[in-house]
Amino acid sequence: MSALFQPFTLRDVTIPNRVWMAPMCQYSADPEGPGTGAPNDWHFTHLAARAAGGTGLILTEATAVSPEGRISPYDLGIWNDAQVEAFRRITRFLASQGTVPGIQLAHAGRKASTDRTWKGGGPVGPEAYGWQPLAPSAVAFDDRHVVPTELSVEQIQEIVGQFADAARRALAAGFEVAEIHGAHGYLINEFLSPHSNHRTDAYGGSYDNRTRFALEVVDAVREVWPEDKPLFFRISATDWLQDGGWTADDTVRFAADLRAHGIDLLDVSTGGNASGVRIPVRPGYQVPFAARVKAETALPVAAVGLITDAEQAEKILANDEADAVLLGRELLRNPSWARHAAREQGGDVHVPDQYHRSV
Repeated sequence: MSALFQPFTLRDVTIPNRVWMAPMCQYSADPEGPGTGAPNDWHFTHLAARAAGGTGLILTEATAVSPEGRISPYDLGIWNDAQVEAFRRITRFLASQGTVPGIQLAHAGRKASTDRTWKGGGPVGPEAYGWQPLAPSAVAFDDRHVVPTELSVEQIQEIVGQFADAARRALAAGFEVAEIHGAHGYLINEFLSPHSNHRTDAYGGSYDNRTRFALEVVDAVREVWPEDKPLFFRISATDWLQDGGWTADDTVRFAADLRAHGIDLLDVSTGGNASGVRIPVRPGYQVPFAARVKAETALPVAAVGLITDAEQAEKILANDEADAVLLGRELLRNPSWARHAAREQGGDVHVPDQYHRSV
């Protein structure tokens, strides 16, 4: 059988295949009122279509642990019970299609309070539902972004608690997998990298200090997330800086730390924490970073980044470069990518009874 369509078990959760959907913000939640941060009909339709298309695991978009943790005012959140109830409709349907429902828990840090991408993605102020961003250090992401407020130690601990509370709500909402977002220049990534973390206290300076916040979040989430359910961590394996940033060597070292703290899989991406860097974007350009973690540590990994065709994805798994592939834009283009890939590679996926005439 095709490697893409072999089931994959982590703890007591079995994912039916290795075709997974990467988190992709939709910027479509209500920015105010009782529906703030809650998934709506768009989110249901968007995620349900990929489940009906055979995707094995679906991770929601970056779902904020607090209102100020959103990337934009239009992002999803899971800081209240109304959001939990709205998510239940989605997780029930995904599970009914044999898809494992997963959630990415996130805090945007200094890259928060921005507009929707099709509106330019620039910072927004209070007149457009915006707020003052928070970060490890008072250093703006770039010339367009505002200078964030440097977090106090007390505020850092409050955010650790918000991640734990969000994990409890995610469990109540019916999610089987949780992923902590530590990539793309958002808050946890900002703490990890010396490029964005200029602190001189216990949360800055040395490698141990810069990783402290991330591991405190992992510990807090793992404490409330059931032992029989897997916990992922998404990382930017490199800042793509020549010096002064987070590196692939750091990622390999940190992967071992994450495993010791109860992380079951590393979702390996890159970039997003430094503006103006040159990234050698090409098909599968991030796969070597996942392959290195897999080769040098005992932590399972998922690869992501311009993975578009079934043969390419199959080779990544067959060459033991990753344990699963995460598709983003290609699943936007083709919600039934998994079903088409199964036909091409000789695998099997769940097909809804209503669609059997298309097999």
